[in-house]
Amino acid sequence: MADSERGYDPSAIETRWQRAWEDEDVFRTPDDAEDVSYVLGMFPYTSGSLHMGHVRNYTITDAFARYKRMQGEDVLHPMGWDSFGLPAENAAEERDTNPREWTLSCIETMREQMDAMGFGYDWDREVVTCDPEYYRWNQWLFKQFHEEGLVERKASEVNWCPSCETVLADEQVEGDEELCWRCDTPVTQRNLDQWFFTITDYADELVDALDDLEGWPDSVRAMQRDWIGRQHGAVVPFEVEGYGEVEIFTTRLDTIHGATFFALAPDSDIARDIAEEDEAVAHFIDEEADPDGDEPNGVATGLTATNPATGEEIPVFVADFVLSDVGTGALMAVPAHDERDHAFATKKDVPIEPVVKPEDGEVPDVQEEAYTEDGVLINSGEYDGLDSAEARSRLEEDLPGARHDTQYQLRDWGVSRQRYWGTPIPVIHCEECGPVLVPDEDLPVELPEFVQTTGNPLEEVEEFVEAECPDCGRPARRETDTMDTFVDSSWYFLRYISPDFEDAPFDTERANDWMPVDQYVGGIEHAVMHLLYSRFVTKAVADMDLLDHREPFERLVTQGMVLLEGEKMSKSKGNVVSPQNIVEEYGADTARLFIMQAARPEREFNWTDEGVKSSHQFLDHLYDAVETFVADPPTGDGGAVTEYVDREVDYLAAVAEQSYEEMTFTAALREAQEILSLLDRYGRYTDPDPGTVRRALETVVKVLAPVAPHVTEELWRELGHDDFVVEAEWPAFEGDLETLERERTLIEETREDVRQIVEVADIGDPAEVVIAVAPEWKHEAHELAREFDGDNLVGEIMGREQFREYDGAPDYAKDLQAERQSLKEQLPPEQEADVLSRARWLIAEEFDADVTVLRGEEANGELTGKAEPGRPAIRIEE
Repeated sequence: MADSERGYDPSAIETRWQRAWEDEDVFRTPDDAEDVSYVLGMFPYTSGSLHMGHVRNYTITDAFARYKRMQGEDVLHPMGWDSFGLPAENAAEERDTNPREWTLSCIETMREQMDAMGFGYDWDREVVTCDPEYYRWNQWLFKQFHEEGLVERKASEVNWCPSCETVLADEQVEGDEELCWRCDTPVTQRNLDQWFFTITDYADELVDALDDLEGWPDSVRAMQRDWIGRQHGAVVPFEVEGYGEVEIFTTRLDTIHGATFFALAPDSDIARDIAEEDEAVAHFIDEEADPDGDEPNGVATGLTATNPATGEEIPVFVADFVLSDVGTGALMAVPAHDERDHAFATKKDVPIEPVVKPEDGEVPDVQEEAYTEDGVLINSGEYDGLDSAEARSRLEEDLPGARHDTQYQLRDWGVSRQRYWGTPIPVIHCEECGPVLVPDEDLPVELPEFVQTTGNPLEEVEEFVEAECPDCGRPARRETDTMDTFVDSSWYFLRYISPDFEDAPFDTERANDWMPVDQYVGGIEHAVMHLLYSRFVTKAVADMDLLDHREPFERLVTQGMVLLEGEKMSKSKGNVVSPQNIVEEYGADTARLFIMQAARPEREFNWTDEGVKSSHQFLDHLYDAVETFVADPPTGDGGAVTEYVDREVDYLAAVAEQSYEEMTFTAALREAQEILSLLDRYGRYTDPDPGTVRRALETVVKVLAPVAPHVTEELWRELGHDDFVVEAEWPAFEGDLETLERERTLIEETREDVRQIVEVADIGDPAEVVIAVAPEWKHEAHELAREFDGDNLVGEIMGREQFREYDGAPDYAKDLQAERQSLKEQLPPEQEADVLSRARWLIAEEFDADVTVLRGEEANGELTGKAEPGRPAIRIEE
């Protein structure tokens, strides 16, 4: 039967409830709310339309936000737009328009699509980063950072994209081929004066505080640690022929006696100086050096360096595995104890000399491969026999000029971009005064009308560029660089808290109450840039007494990609599934349900038409079940089956609560489907109890409400409620999840045991199934065994009078002794019997047999002897 014939019309239902939510301001967060649950998805770049990655991200966050509302919490769930950036300029050029018009049209389209998906946002808190009222505060923060010494302007070799004609941060250069993250153009190097945020001032805290982010994925924390790249070690000067002392940084000073060559980065000052006189070195630097190559390569310079530990002269190479921006751009090479140095030494026939061996082992064969672990020093003169850690400490003290040092891979955050569509940097350049900050009263410095040109459009607008120096009044030039868009997204979550606040970027008092974000959701591709910058900015504003919190996000979920036939959806691949088309054909609830039940949020999942249809069929089934119940409710009591169904509903509510709380979702949705199937079986087996069926349907509706909000609102009203299901209380349940899971396990294992007996004994038509629960004394012995920590469990059991009266006690005690490491807590005997009695109908239905459940005291001795806690004895008669 078609949806329209039965009454389920997703289009009409979804439109109706979206309008109702809007009319009643269901998702608005009052400003006077205290200790809100702050749920946030990373706001989207205004690319023109939503894709499935957006839909997955925002369905996850919306489901969690709705769940928290049903838990009775005030929820802050806002949305905004990451609306600056070069792609808008490129898109506008392709469409013969300007970036602002293109961006605003994208926002309108994407907002409509979000509404169509039923996402419950507080749109009163919407922020648009290209709005002067927003980017004014980018400029204000820039000034505050400058006053705090967190802004520098310096000449720097920068990553330059010749296609985008802009500077890229290191994080925006991707892959071994060093391509622009936006357009895949090979990146080149340029020297430019740039503005930097000195994020390196916070390097130690950014690393150390990762340990406290227990709600973040380990993979993200590891990526940030690697990017910051903190290393503790020592700086040691080597005397290089013709160049005096050249410092190297090493984390393995204990291996210095094994340094057999010295290496320089190809772009280091010394290497370039040598290249002016040495054609081979010049050729290598210009033509052969490949820092990203599979094998290290280099060229001998003919110079030597003096090893300060041995006094020996070792050859100097220019090598492409040495990086000028890591360490000092020079290094001592110890091929016996470093894999990269070993590969180079083997290739260039440089000696490989071991100076560290395992503490309890032979000297390793370092000619074959490097030994890279700590150990005990050998071939190191007076340091022989010291362990690596002690040797490092002693050598730091003994070697001339050596000193302890900590170095980082992290570099300061370059925020200058040579483009139009971004926040103007609030600086005026005066020949007399130098760079001068724009006064607060002149903020925001607004973008002028767009001028289409190559290079930076702002430089072509004279009325923008020509300015007056705020300090001396002389003619000056306005800064034409705009800010990196990651500045916009590094604090937007604070603006949502007070989007209309006019005195500062955000209301400090409210931010102190509502921050940090309780649950943040976004793609793993933002693990370094966005998340690291947001952490830096949060710490910086905290140090300016604007915020009490030093971390922005308490819990983080990085959702996996949506694939189609095993590949990431991409316009370039032509394998994009349009969310709008799915909504039009099946409804938003179907799309949301399929996305959430297909896989846990952090995992990739494959989009399939069959999966979408299956999700739609489930919602159709639920709609029909509710309509049927309302039109013709049952009139029976269901007997013991009702008790079983009630307990399964308890399990659904309990597992759903845990599933939503942990943001796994799939278990909750699977169990909701199971209950609906169980209700069908319940109705076929007996005349059900109407109260039990109503409770089951209402629980399924509530559990599904965060994921499929429209149809569940409709069904909630069908079931006679006047309130919104999104504001209804989360379903209650009796007991705890652990006990409920034990009950279910007992039932399933018992049913499986019956099946195996029937199969092994080749019983064609069972007439009677007798299930006997273990007697109370076995349960007592089992519990004693679980708690006993001595050696002689048999003696402990048989030493107690309460067990000696039973003939089977010695053998059972021996069984417990053998299995004691794997013993698990079981249900008490009375509860075990009650659980199996409630589930008799399942076995009776499956085998068309009479089923009897006996308590331990009711069974005969032979049957009782076979029964164990959690594993009842079973007899089957034909």
